[in-house]
Amino acid sequence: MNYRETMTVFRFVTPHRRGKWYPDLKLAQRFANAIGAGFWEKRSGRFYQYPGTRLETANVPDV
Repeated sequence: MNYRETMTVFRFVTPHRRGKWYPDLKLAQRFANAIGAGFWEKRSGRFYQYPGTRLETANVPDV
């Protein structure tokens, strides 16, 4: 059987902006603030997503 390995990538999308694709969720969350999608709360270490923001995932061929 010939098949390709795939990798899941993540990004946040707001009503007005789209983030870059990242290879893991933690990295996408880390940079979500740059597009106004959410923020890391330093005390608890949790990510808070702003209302109207959604997380997108995609499967891409692993190179």
